[in-house]
Amino acid sequence: MQQGRLFDIQHFGVHDGPGIRTLVFFKGCPLRCLWCCNPESHSPDEQIRYVDFKCKACFQCVNVCPYQGITPLDESVKIDFVQCTTCLKKSCLDACNHGTLNLTGYTISAEKLIKIIGKDSAFYRNSGGGVTFTGGEPLSQPEFLGKILRKCKKAGIHTAIETCGYCSQAVLKEIIPLVDLFLFDIKIIDPEKHRKYTGKSNQLILENLTYLSTQKKRIIIRFPLIPGITDTDQNINDVILLLKKLGLVEIDLEPYHGLGIAKYEELGMEYLLHGIAGDSGYPIDRLRQIEDFFIPF
Repeated sequence: MQQGRLFDIQHFGVHDGPGIRTLVFFKGCPLRCLWCCNPESHSPDEQIRYVDFKCKACFQCVNVCPYQGITPLDESVKIDFVQCTTCLKKSCLDACNHGTLNLTGYTISAEKLIKIIGKDSAFYRNSGGGVTFTGGEPLSQPEFLGKILRKCKKAGIHTAIETCGYCSQAVLKEIIPLVDLFLFDIKIIDPEKHRKYTGKSNQLILENLTYLSTQKKRIIIRFPLIPGITDTDQNINDVILLLKKLGLVEIDLEPYHGLGIAKYEELGMEYLLHGIAGDSGYPIDRLRQIEDFFIPF
């Protein structure tokens, strides 16, 4: 039985492809974009998440932790995320009755997932919607993704994938026939800056986008507007030149927001982009008026 690792499933999405959609969030991503709003997607493994404001200081989790990874404070507790092994006993989760401690990430079979997706099929039919696989990076679990895509294809469900494009071309070629729409993230064209802000080279990403652009598939470019990083005149112009070269005309602009910052602390991770402005300094209206491009949906 083929299984995959997810961290969320959301229903009735309207911003990640046409119509009403089910969003399936894969766990695990090869990039580490500094502005990422889903830090729980980074690791492919299960993680403990501690929501401080829900803590009632009952200290039941302190008493049951076999690794002394939880320390009592006056009105809450402190999780030592280095000491915490997300042990198989999950004793702290069982002891917490207030939703303070949660497990992020779970394993699911392709058979169970397609049943969940299928429950929304009436909404797909009435709205021209379908399912969007996002994350994280769906292509980091190619065998599981391929199996669920084939099941969707058999059921006549429209499929979309949001991808950073960082995968082997062999994996990309395998799934192309099974996907109706690609939401392809392009962040920074300059290779050194791309490595600085995402942790990886963009060579493979650009090679995959170039190949994908020849395959007669609908591609929407997703472009995050991160103040001072991606929204510079140079990067904007580089992105426009690339898309015109490849004949890609749909672009989805994503202004920066800090809605995921709290999750970093809850997962014992450090957010490295503090102090950034809430809105991109680059006028979105100007981007919307660029000749030959249009905003989808």
